Amino acid sequence: MSSIVKFSEAASIGLHGTVLIAKSENFLNVNKIAEKIGSSRHHVAKVMQRLAKDGYIRSMRGPTGGFVLLKKPEKISFLDVYESVEGKVSTNDEYSNIKETEAIDKKILKDITKKMTQDFINYMKKQHISDYI
Repeated sequence: MSSIVKFSEAASIGLHGTVLIAKSENFLNVNKIAEKIGSSRHHVAKVMQRLAKDGYIRSMRGPTGGFVLLKKPEKISFLDVYESVEGKVSTNDEYSNIKETEAIDKKILKDITKKMTQDFINYMKKQHISDYI
């Protein structure tokens, strides 16, 4: 079955992992995050590196190490995490440069992809890590 909108595994790991880190009273390591969300340790580590690079979490090495939030959970939106993992979301319509023909005098999709993307951005901006603790 087809689906119009689908999150990548990396985006899902980023969001779920960040919430788990925020909920934890101690450092939460890659193994625990991977176990709780059912993903590979390697993929979790890669996603967490991106979030650390962008300043959302901090990584501590060692047997008692793991991850901790660098910002307050209410200051981290889902859009922040999503864009850290996937890159900036653009509302540019990739099909807007298709030339209209005499047979089709109006855009068939009428900018629906642009509207859906903007709705997604607005929704993700309103959701914060603190909402899920």
